[in-house]
Amino acid sequence: MKRRDFVGSVAMLPFAALAQQPMRRLGWFEPGTPTTAPARRKGFFEVLRARGFVEGGNLVVDYRYGYGKPETYPAIAKELVAVKPDCLLATGVDVVRALRQATTSIPIVMGTIDADPVKEGFADSLSRPGRNVTGLSGIAWELSGKRLELLRELAPKLARLAVVTDTRSPAAQAHLNETEAVARTLKVQIRIHEIVDAASVERAFRAVREAKADGLFVITVGATNTHRKLVTAQASATRLPAIYSSLESADDGGLMAYSPNLLEQYRRAAGYVDRIFKGAKAAELPIEQSRVFELVVNLRTAKEIGLKVPQSIVSRADRVIE
Repeated sequence: MKRRDFVGSVAMLPFAALAQQPMRRLGWFEPGTPTTAPARRKGFFEVLRARGFVEGGNLVVDYRYGYGKPETYPAIAKELVAVKPDCLLATGVDVVRALRQATTSIPIVMGTIDADPVKEGFADSLSRPGRNVTGLSGIAWELSGKRLELLRELAPKLARLAVVTDTRSPAAQAHLNETEAVARTLKVQIRIHEIVDAASVERAFRAVREAKADGLFVITVGATNTHRKLVTAQASATRLPAIYSSLESADDGGLMAYSPNLLEQYRRAAGYVDRIFKGAKAAELPIEQSRVFELVVNLRTAKEIGLKVPQSIVSRADRVIE
């Protein structure tokens, strides 16, 4: 079924069919802001509606956002758990950890986390979580080496790499470990520039320019993702060859991104929530890892910064923005 056909069939779903489903309450907790990832949210609720749950009808959604301030997540998690939702939808390692500390009984569905849920202590195994956490695990950090290879292909003389990220995030550390291993092989020096809030973005990119970097890798986790559009604008202003760890950054004007398709993950996460609403146990639902990866190249940005993207990269791209 084509996507437009799917959306049309959702819109025409009879309300009598919706009424067959009992009233449910969903707690939604993102570490960013309401404008950080609207496409993911839209895709999630499209699928949930097709399964018979409609916000404002038989579904109540309590939204909470962390605004990139991990120190506030535990209090937000407790507040969200207190409304007694039937299920929780969570994004990111720090959010899942905060919710897990707040409840061991309410099911938690991961829209995505950029980490290993078993190593983080959220599940006994991927095939049988055994606890109250299930859903989707991104493995974007495992692609960090490939991103550096792509950047080297874009900029063959790459010797000094500026990495911009929020190192407070466990996901950032996983990305850095992978990147540093490949950088040693390619004899590329790495310098990390920290972002913790909006005010630190300009300072970080001023430091990037002063360091005379040859290329840029933006790990879009934590505050780097919360302030993604500002980060992308500053990165483009450096006119450096750049690659990002989220596809959304390319849509925001980033030059190149290689990442799991998080929109697809959220659509699959809606299926988990549907099954839990209908009686399934989170402990018994296997955790899925990313299985759709995409390379996106923004030729519009390349033209603006005066950079020629090799045809070898363009031809391999899953999507090209022109």
